[in-house]
Amino acid sequence: MKRRDCIAGLAAAAVWPTPPAWAARTDRLQIGLTPVILADQLAFLSRWGHYLGTQVGIEVTFVARESYQSILDLLWSGQVDAAWICGYPFVRFEADLNLLAVPLYEGVPLYQAYLIRSAGAPDGPRGWGDLKDRVLAYSDPLSNSGWLVAQAQLTHAGIAPRELKRAFFAHGHRNVAEAVAAQLATAGSIDGYVWETMRLQGMPAAARTEVIWKSEPFGFPPLVTARRATHPRIERLQAALLGMANDTTGRELLGSLNLTGFSAGSSSQFDSIRRQATQVPGSGVTG
Repeated sequence: MKRRDCIAGLAAAAVWPTPPAWAARTDRLQIGLTPVILADQLAFLSRWGHYLGTQVGIEVTFVARESYQSILDLLWSGQVDAAWICGYPFVRFEADLNLLAVPLYEGVPLYQAYLIRSAGAPDGPRGWGDLKDRVLAYSDPLSNSGWLVAQAQLTHAGIAPRELKRAFFAHGHRNVAEAVAAQLATAGSIDGYVWETMRLQGMPAAARTEVIWKSEPFGFPPLVTARRATHPRIERLQAALLGMANDTTGRELLGSLNLTGFSAGSSSQFDSIRRQATQVPGSGVTG
């Protein structure tokens, strides 16, 4: 899939500069990601970076941005060495990406998308078919659970996007839950792993919302690198991620993320996202 393809009506075309050679930066590894679902995000990322750096033998730091597009921009320009993205941009730009690691959630590299509403709402929607003339919160234009799934399910329910009263991007799954909890949106399309982790951590937005629909399993959002010649530092980073479940500190860090480990992953794990994307106009993915 050509990187110049754009999501029609949702995102402007991006400029994808050629990444510089590995020799451009040798003093550290940087990993790009969208905000993690933790109250102590900065402290956690510092601990995780220190752990990985000890394993890799070079400083490892994290760079957080609000959108997948921003993270991909950093990856393509060589400002980060790896990125934690979503399965949708992975299948869309697969020709230009390498899988680095796929997280294991409850022991498997899979998760589900949820549709949520405000808890206990007597006149609230019961499913996608009830969203006509309602307000729907999305997460990100490059999110599988936070946009792509919603487009497919609205079509299946016979509802055109224009038949929604309004739809908006909350720029993050946690923000989707917050918007629905505050009744700024009637419903929200959200990453089920994120919602379950928020609930596990006792976050109010999860307590004030409830799940009304769950999707089929999808490949869990992967860590990727730009497709280029492999480098020993990246190979050591991959080994460090895959080995986290094998020592006490690694397991503690995984527990903070509500994960059980990382796996090498395979492209076929994202086939359900790929099939879905081919059915959504403007997804940038063709059969």
